[in-house]
Amino acid sequence: MAPESLNPHVSVDCVVFGFEFGKLDVLLIERNMEFEGCEYHDLKLPGDLVRKNEDLDTAASRVLSELTGLDNIYLKQFQAIGSPTRLKRLPRDMVWLKSINHPEEIVVTVAYYSLINIDQDKASNFTLQSNARWYAVSEVKELAFDHLSILHQALKVLRTDLNLNPIAFELLPPKFTLRQLQQLYEVILGVNFDKRNFRKKISNMPFIIPIDEKQVNVSHKPAQFYNFNRKVYNKTQKNSF
Repeated sequence: MAPESLNPHVSVDCVVFGFEFGKLDVLLIERNMEFEGCEYHDLKLPGDLVRKNEDLDTAASRVLSELTGLDNIYLKQFQAIGSPTRLKRLPRDMVWLKSINHPEEIVVTVAYYSLINIDQDKASNFTLQSNARWYAVSEVKELAFDHLSILHQALKVLRTDLNLNPIAFELLPPKFTLRQLQQLYEVILGVNFDKRNFRKKISNMPFIIPIDEKQVNVSHKPAQFYNFNRKVYNKTQKNSF
C-alpha cells in the first residue's frame, strides 16, 4: 500500500478472541526481524493504518478479513489510545516501523475486539495468514509496543459485555446444550459455576428455549438442545443479561 493512500496518524488494532470449548485464545501476529546482526521474534496484535478512503469500522473489518478470510465477524470498538508514550522506542522497533512505511510519530489507535468460534468457523472459509497463530490468553505475558495493555483491556470489556448482552450466542452453534453454555461462561469469565444454580438462572430466561431434540451417539445420557431466540430477547431484555 502506497504511503500517500494511508492516514499516517490513525490506526486500528484488533483483539481477536477465539473460543474453543475449554479455552479462550487470542490471535497474534509473529513479528520476525533482523537488527544489528541479531534475529528477533515477538508477537503483536493484528492492525494497520487506516486508509484515506475508509472509516474506522471498515478498516477493522478489512484487517480481520485479510487475516482470517472471514467476513461479518462480531466486532466492537472499545478504546482509543493516544498516549505520547504508547510505543516502546526501542531502536529495533523504529527500524521495523520504517520497514512497513509506518510513521515514526505517535499514532492514535482505535482498538476493537472480535469473537470467533474456532471450531465452528473452521468449517467455513477460515484461513489464517501464515504469520498468525492462536495463543491461550492466559499464557500471553509479553507483546510488542503497548499491545499487552490493549489485550488486557479488551478482556475486561469482553467480560463486562458478556454479563450485560447476549454476545455468548455469537460463539455457540444454533442449537446448544446447557453444558456448552455454562462452559463458555466459565472459560471467558475465568470462574466456575455451580451446575444447579446456573441452570436455575437459565430457566428464568424466556429467550433460551428448549427444542425437541437431544444429543445422539454420545456415551452419556443425551442432553437436551436449546436455542437463543433474539426476538423474545428483544421483547423481554432488561438492563442486565
